[in-house]
Amino acid sequence: MAAGSEATTPVIVAAGAGGEEVPQFETTCNYVEATLEEFLTWNCDQSSISGPFRDYDHSKFWAYADYKYFVSLFEDKTDLFQDVKWSDFGFPGRNGQESTLWIGSLGAHTPCHLDSYGCNLVFQVQGRKRWHLFPPEDTPFLYPTRIPYEESSVFSKINVVNPDLKRFPQFRKAQRHAVTLSPGQVLFVPRHWWHYVESIDPVTVSINSWIELEEDHLARVEEAITRMLVCALKTAENPQNTRAWLNPTEVEETSHAVNCCYLNAAVSAFFDRCRTSEVVEIQALRTDGEHMKKEELNVCNHMEVGQTGSQNLTTGTDKPEAASPFGPDLVPVAQRSEEPPSERGGIFGSDGKDFVDKDGEHFGKLHCAKRQQIMSNSENAIEEQIASNTTTTPQTFISTDDLLDCLVNPQVTRIVAQLLIQGRSL
Repeated sequence: MAAGSEATTPVIVAAGAGGEEVPQFETTCNYVEATLEEFLTWNCDQSSISGPFRDYDHSKFWAYADYKYFVSLFEDKTDLFQDVKWSDFGFPGRNGQESTLWIGSLGAHTPCHLDSYGCNLVFQVQGRKRWHLFPPEDTPFLYPTRIPYEESSVFSKINVVNPDLKRFPQFRKAQRHAVTLSPGQVLFVPRHWWHYVESIDPVTVSINSWIELEEDHLARVEEAITRMLVCALKTAENPQNTRAWLNPTEVEETSHAVNCCYLNAAVSAFFDRCRTSEVVEIQALRTDGEHMKKEELNVCNHMEVGQTGSQNLTTGTDKPEAASPFGPDLVPVAQRSEEPPSERGGIFGSDGKDFVDKDGEHFGKLHCAKRQQIMSNSENAIEEQIASNTTTTPQTFISTDDLLDCLVNPQVTRIVAQLLIQGRSL
């Protein structure tokens, strides 16, 4: 499904959930190459035996075209980027170039997960989607896992719309927030909030944009370490079957050499950011120092003429609150301690509210081409260093031994042992 009706794209196809207590991960789904017209024809239950959906009965399966980046879909129609405007939410200049398109049928959903990077803005274009959200502090109650592995996605072992409470009893403590997102509404998902999303209308269309945050620089290093560990251990366990543990959205190589380059790129970017931040902080301190001198002078002038209120200038007690960067029309979601019986099936439910609009360089989920470019640049740099026999520092090159020294540090292994034991005792 792309800019032209004849262009095709991978579409997830899966059997409708029938009360299953386990999440429906993409590793258990099928993929077909389809055009938008073919999808809509199938979704209207008018598919023919010759189409890509010929093996999938519309009454028993759902389909989802997810993670469709605008820069890939509309590379020949870049003027469409300007039709997506995030400036109303405090991000001037951000448009479709940093956005992703999602198109699904009734029942299409994403398993409960959190995004390692940034925060998320989601605009509902057509149809309604039901969001189930949980705050970051509920992470222990959601039984996180990195299998299947997907870059920057931490999945939950729980099907949150039909949980197995015998196997996952701590889930009872989770604080569910639910919202039905309707056309014209925008949802703000804060950093590290867990979310399960399902389509509750025949056709749903959404556009989102992941907003980079300062904390992401360290998170990318953590993600690179996770990638290296998961790929090394799972490949050693079953080198012939990556499909069992690697999400189909991960199209890059999983070799140790590539993952090492990815880690070095993340570390280099982190130190580059630190150096930039230091310069900015020094400049800010100088500016603040000049500003403070002016304030002190003003305070002295006020005191000399006998005016009151100088204390407020120095303590800031009367300083007005900063306006929300997302505007005044955001409504927080009320917590739901328990889902009503009518919503247990995961398809229908009453409207709720989350951070919803009442009127209706991007790094979040890194575009695969961008990731390949980063790893390629890092790999070339490392090869040049080795070829020239130059001495590298830990800041510019991380070796396998460097990583192992950290991972098998007694403090780390002690924490891992405690987590293993705790996990078995729950």
